[in-house]
Amino acid sequence: MSRDRSEAETESESPETSTPRPPRRTHPDRNPNRRPGRRPANRGRGITAPPDIEPIEVTIERIVGDGKGIGFHDGQTVFVPETVPGDRIMAKVRSHRGKVMQAQILEILEPSPQRVEAPCPYFPVCGGCDFQQFSYEDQLATKVTMTQDSLRRIGKIDPMPEIAMTASPNPLEYRSRAEWQLDQKQRKVGYFMANSHQVVDVQACPIVTPNLNTLLATLREDFAAGMVSRQAFEYRGVEGDVGLTLEPTGATRSQLIMRTVGDKLFRYNAECFFQPNIPIAERLLERVLEIADVAMEESELAIDLYCGVGLFTAHMADRFSRVIGVEVDKTSTKFAGENTGADDEDTNVRIITTPVEQWIAEDRSAMGKVSLVVFDPPRAGAGTKVIEGMIRLNPTHIAAVSCDPATFARDVRGLLDGGYELVSVDAFDMFPQTHHVELVGHLQRSDAA
Repeated sequence: MSRDRSEAETESESPETSTPRPPRRTHPDRNPNRRPGRRPANRGRGITAPPDIEPIEVTIERIVGDGKGIGFHDGQTVFVPETVPGDRIMAKVRSHRGKVMQAQILEILEPSPQRVEAPCPYFPVCGGCDFQQFSYEDQLATKVTMTQDSLRRIGKIDPMPEIAMTASPNPLEYRSRAEWQLDQKQRKVGYFMANSHQVVDVQACPIVTPNLNTLLATLREDFAAGMVSRQAFEYRGVEGDVGLTLEPTGATRSQLIMRTVGDKLFRYNAECFFQPNIPIAERLLERVLEIADVAMEESELAIDLYCGVGLFTAHMADRFSRVIGVEVDKTSTKFAGENTGADDEDTNVRIITTPVEQWIAEDRSAMGKVSLVVFDPPRAGAGTKVIEGMIRLNPTHIAAVSCDPATFARDVRGLLDGGYELVSVDAFDMFPQTHHVELVGHLQRSDAA
């Protein structure tokens, strides 16, 4: 018996069942085990279509959680990136499994009234942005519906909460960090094509800050003049309030960067994750601290899982008498110790360098009552073991931060099954021109409501 549409759609998006995507290689913000700021759209360039499938005509009905358009053809569910609801297209099938086809645009037969001209000349080939075919207002609305779609189908959440979206003040020129690829043979500098290690030669990028475009121009000049090592294949550019660095990935000594977010100064380097859209990072922090303000009435202990360099931890230390931050990356925890005051003798903060799933698996009952757990995992989400560990900790409140609607929905479902209720969901447009969206969910233990 063939599956209905909802089953086919869930297979495409579910974090538990979907085919693993290739490693994120465009504008990465973290190493592959960390949450990215941008992920290349799965547009299929460089992937050979099945030879026995002719191009198909598809009308796109809506956009689902991974940013792809969904349509239907002869009883098959078809997913096509870079599309807009209402597009009528001729599509090339890249893969076909069961009732699900992955395809790419060959020709737009009739464009949707929503479709706009992309602001970037590299959009047709670059693997970075996959939402430039939308106006910015439509990008925001689409990200809300994508999130609701994931919460409904993966999280099984009903009724659907209202989702407030915070727009980025700058839809362009917002990114304060980027990674540029070097093609030593073809002498190109830029970004990877999607699903490919071919480098798109990029002279300037419209979504990075002007200072980063200056660094990109410098890198291109140095590369052309033979001043860049033949062994270098990737460079990072990072801008802070203090510090502007251009260095090869994995540099032995990475330059110090400093940024003020909220009322605190944060130190880090290019090896560490730090949100690239600073105005939106401010709004995201404010929402997490609003949840903390509610939680601080319950007890004296808060825990920050996947704490990075201490963005949330440092601010939570002003509200709770005890704060614990857990993070696996040693470079990040070194800076977290400085940023949160955990290295001081008289401190209420403890930073622990260990994998979250290992730390939370141990018996933590001796810590006493936990008021708040904040968790901000990589794109893969927290996963079953960490969710089960959080439930054992039994915090009164949880702030779930995520950059992926599908894994967010899965993790929230686990917490709901563990005795929590979903109070609110807020969305923040950390990454304009891409389908990515940052989410904050507030959950409260049901018996404390």
